[in-house]
Amino acid sequence: MATTTEQPAPPAPSPVQDSRPRKLGSLRMVWHFASDYPLQILIAAIALGVAALATLAIPWQFKEMIDSGFVAGGGDVAPHFRLFYLIVVLLALATAVRFYFVSWVGERTVADIRQAVQRNLLRLAPGFFEENRPSEIASRMTSDTAIIEQIVGTTVSVALRNTVMGIGGIIYLFSLSPKLTGGILLGIPIIILPIVLLGRRLQKVSRSSQDRVADIGATTAEQLGAMKIVQAFGQEGREAERFAGAVEANFATARRRIRLRAVMTAIVIGLLFGAITTLLWYGAAGVAAGTITGGTIAAFVLTGGLVAGAFGALTEVYGDLLRAAGAAERLNELLVAEPDISVPAAPRAFPVPSLGTLEFERVEFRYPTRPDAPALHDFTLGIRPRETVAIVGPSGAGKSTLFQLAERFYDPQAGEIRLDGVPLTAADPADIRARIAMVPQETVIFAASARDNLRYGNWDADDDELWAAARAANAEEFLRKLPDGLDTFMGEGGARLSGGQRQRVAIARALLRRAPLLLLDEATSALDAESERLVQDALEALMHDRTTIVIAHRLATVRAADRIVVMDEGRIVEEGRHDDLVAADGLYARLARLQFQDNLVA
Repeated sequence: MATTTEQPAPPAPSPVQDSRPRKLGSLRMVWHFASDYPLQILIAAIALGVAALATLAIPWQFKEMIDSGFVAGGGDVAPHFRLFYLIVVLLALATAVRFYFVSWVGERTVADIRQAVQRNLLRLAPGFFEENRPSEIASRMTSDTAIIEQIVGTTVSVALRNTVMGIGGIIYLFSLSPKLTGGILLGIPIIILPIVLLGRRLQKVSRSSQDRVADIGATTAEQLGAMKIVQAFGQEGREAERFAGAVEANFATARRRIRLRAVMTAIVIGLLFGAITTLLWYGAAGVAAGTITGGTIAAFVLTGGLVAGAFGALTEVYGDLLRAAGAAERLNELLVAEPDISVPAAPRAFPVPSLGTLEFERVEFRYPTRPDAPALHDFTLGIRPRETVAIVGPSGAGKSTLFQLAERFYDPQAGEIRLDGVPLTAADPADIRARIAMVPQETVIFAASARDNLRYGNWDADDDELWAAARAANAEEFLRKLPDGLDTFMGEGGARLSGGQRQRVAIARALLRRAPLLLLDEATSALDAESERLVQDALEALMHDRTTIVIAHRLATVRAADRIVVMDEGRIVEEGRHDDLVAADGLYARLARLQFQDNLVA
């Protein structure tokens, strides 16, 4: 009986179009990963504190040297300089330790984030990647994680160091001159105000800047992947202009961000150093009046400079943190994305051994990206054990959709699909796919060795099994001629192989799968006549003990089928044997005349 399957979750908004302002709270995701390494963080924090205090010790020692050495009558200053050396050594060692552990945490955090995002991406259904460009996702995994690595490995350390130095410096300034220090503190709200006002605008621009970088990555990946088409059609100039447009849009956004940060930095530093200069003026008057010692005013100048520099650096750090917040938000969207196709709470087990049946009952399906165009409408089809069914029909009839649904890459909006009598929505998707071997028309060859590409069908297969599958798929001869045999690197997308060779590797991969259900999307379409005959013989032997569904465009494939199903506009319009369908002079006969041409034998 037909049942209504669970509706897929609504698609997430396209990340490229989402440029909402981000807040620093987005960085909680980064802290979640970094906090897995408390020992390294503790060591880095201790080293950071020691380095900051050692830096602040320099003005103190300078004051002591002036007051007790120079001003007090030219006493022995050697002990003061020896202590200076000790402070410098301590500062150098603490800085080195801080740099090592902070950088280590930064790299480790980014590595963990990348792995976590990739693991989640592998869970998501294909519909997610129809709505979110893979090239844009790749940009998040590279440029955005690089920003986070910079923040964790550098910026946060700079921020904490300057915070410690700023607070510690103010405390020391109070001990030197509470009156002058109080004047500095009164000016802090005036300094913070432009940070808050300009920071709000900087949030939006920072996120937009990352989106434009992603656009550059997406355009580059698209053009490189289609370079033969670009050059064949003479569109190099047009693509160069399109890329230049993406680059200029990124530059324009980056220019706004840089301008905001420059204005914010200039205002803050101008106000801060202006205030300190004014206060030092009053301090100099105090030295002249004898109310403040020379060493005190010297220490005050040095410490005030350190405090000013610390707060000035914090304004720049704030801008970096806003960029990192945008990057973290973009990565977190990938990290928390939930698959539309998930494992049921109590998945049903399939019968053992497999029955080899596949049933579609009153299935209604629309792709998420094409909700107004039904791919299947009231579709019912039952496939018996060890039956070979050829699926034919015009482009857009819904043939490939059957394969997508059989693998449970999507769930139908209505109706039910059963494999070996078990509804697909009640089973673990991994168990479903373990019973299916598929040879797509667009062959995928990974940038790995020939051995690994074959083992994708069965990772535990030994070399004897690999060669046996290659032999059955008519791939043995050219694989043995490769420079390093099965260890030969195939290149990006199988660049070292011809189209027919790539398809034969894909057939061998399916042979190794040993699955009871075989899905062939015109598996011999890229082979020459001789190779097709040899592979067809191998496929006939393979299909003998398996249920097979073939999307067919060739007469030999169609006539070998036990049954032919003719589809049009998501429905079954004809069904039967070749000769009977030709005699009926319907859609199949018309397709046969167009596609099979002189090979047609009624």
